Amino acid sequence: MSGLIWAVWHYPGILGAGYEAGTPKGYEVLCFTAMVVAMSFVLGWLRLKSQSLWPCAVLHASHNLFIQAIFDGMTATTGKAVYVTTEVGIGMVMTIGLLAVWFWLKRGEVNTAPLAA
Repeated sequence: MSGLIWAVWHYPGILGAGYEAGTPKGYEVLCFTAMVVAMSFVLGWLRLKSQSLWPCAVLHASHNLFIQAIFDGMTATTGKAVYVTTEVGIGMVMTIGLLAVWFWLKRGEVNTAPLAA
């Protein structure tokens, strides 16, 4: 659920405020949603394992920095490459999807007991 909420929160940016990757908007929304839902498994595991939000905040900020400011500038933006690269490409979905499966398999390592007040 948190991944879907997080994805919907970003839809205005994807649909009209600068996330343009050069692919159809429907493709961008679908890939971004899948990537964010997958990322929610990674962030959820980090949150529960560390008992802190900080690792999640640092991962989110690092993701934005490396994808948007570094990797996008290093990749070709012509032809079919944009369907694989960028934050809204299938490459990101596959990469983070594999990480999500790995963290889901490690879910037994986290303490899900509520934090003491």
